[in-house]
Amino acid sequence: MQTMNQTTSEPWLADEPLVIGDTVLHSRLLVGTGKYKSFEETAQALAISGTACVTVAVRRVNLDAKAGPSLLDHIDRSRYVILPNTAGCFDAKSAIRTAELARDVLDTKLVKLEVLGDTQTLLPDPVGTLEATRELVRQGFDVLVYTSDDPRLGVRLQELGAKSVMPAGSPIGSGQGILNPNAIRILLELVTVPVIVDAGVGTASDVAIAMELGAHGVLLNTGIASAREPLRMAAAMRDACTAGRHAFLAGRIPRKLYANASSPLEGTIHGAEAPKP
Repeated sequence: MQTMNQTTSEPWLADEPLVIGDTVLHSRLLVGTGKYKSFEETAQALAISGTACVTVAVRRVNLDAKAGPSLLDHIDRSRYVILPNTAGCFDAKSAIRTAELARDVLDTKLVKLEVLGDTQTLLPDPVGTLEATRELVRQGFDVLVYTSDDPRLGVRLQELGAKSVMPAGSPIGSGQGILNPNAIRILLELVTVPVIVDAGVGTASDVAIAMELGAHGVLLNTGIASAREPLRMAAAMRDACTAGRHAFLAGRIPRKLYANASSPLEGTIHGAEAPKP
């Protein structure tokens, strides 16, 4: 079992770890490694974000140490769990082959499965996603599946053996945030595996909203890497994930139509009778 630890100096803020298959993470923010200006900036952003799990696009990364500098040289595997993904695959066959390559090269059974429908929307192809999930689970992978926010599709993926369902908040890289929070709420009611909101996060408030809905985690890349100041945004995303999680666990107050005074309207004010409403 892989375990990546973060601790808190305030025991009353302690939280359960995020468990995905055999992997235990003490951070609920998962961060991608694409689009940064340099490998050095990537490494800095990852460290600042507090993440314990980083995604690597297998088809877009140099996996051969003899072929020159590689992103993998800048990822400390004693600090981070590497989650290879099948980004750039548009059919089940290529996604399965990419996952198998990642397993052989990176020595991991973890995979973030992406089977995309087209190059314009980058939305997941549901049929190819189901097909690839079934085969990779059969091969013994711990499959985290990028999918639409359709709750019923999430149920089917869990039934096939997915270790995590990862609904898109909005299209990849769009920065639109969580477009359909009700779909996320329903999905959380219907499945028991971790639900990790993936794609579309543009700023810290999007992360907080996802976590306040009850999502078990958030995966993002562009929101940090393409920010004007990526390192500052990495810190913002880190804090938003923590704040949203604490808010969910604490339990928000009910929404009410009318005001509800913080101080009692009846009783005494400095020894005098308070006015009756």
